[in-house]
Amino acid sequence: MNDRRGLLIILSSPSGAGKSTLARRLRDWDPSIVFSVSATTRSARPGETHGEHYHFMSETEFKSQVATDGMLEHAHVFGNFYGSPRAPVEAAITDGEDVLFDIDWQGAQQIRNSALGQHTLSIFLLPPSIPELRRRLISRGQDDDETIARRMQKSWDEISHWGSYDYVLINNDLDATEQRLRTIITATRLRRIQQPMLTEHVRQLQAEFEDQS
Repeated sequence: MNDRRGLLIILSSPSGAGKSTLARRLRDWDPSIVFSVSATTRSARPGETHGEHYHFMSETEFKSQVATDGMLEHAHVFGNFYGSPRAPVEAAITDGEDVLFDIDWQGAQQIRNSALGQHTLSIFLLPPSIPELRRRLISRGQDDDETIARRMQKSWDEISHWGSYDYVLINNDLDATEQRLRTIITATRLRRIQQPMLTEHVRQLQAEFEDQS
């Protein structure tokens, strides 16, 4: 048995709040943190590899996984199904690895309500202001005006669910936010439920105590 059970780390935010950048920084800080590989029913795009970018499934296989509780969370988006397979996540946390999820509030809620919910750490990132959020989206240079407007419109719905997360951080400085994330993860790893060897250690202490009496 490992000294530590892994965490399911959920990182959510509106688009442009720094979630992807901070997720990469966490991985650089501790390579034992692994990204959750989602399953999808859409076809693989050029350059995408099964098991690395996504677990590509047929709709029948995906629905079968959902029906047998094989998905920690799932959603139907733009005509395709997406979800987080349970088996690889369970294997990872049993091996003491933390699994990082880049998902929205609905997926976060499903995971918290799952059988693995007690091992979940959920963190929501807020932008310092709405004008700053818009500026960041524009400065990325990835989207046209229509897409940016759509992302901004969706951002408030995402922000409105901030209260359902364990921790909420205002990301007004990437370096400072990264340090706070490291502190939160380090502390949460020490929760009693994350240390499966504690029970045996206390039993050993009890036996030693009785030997002394």
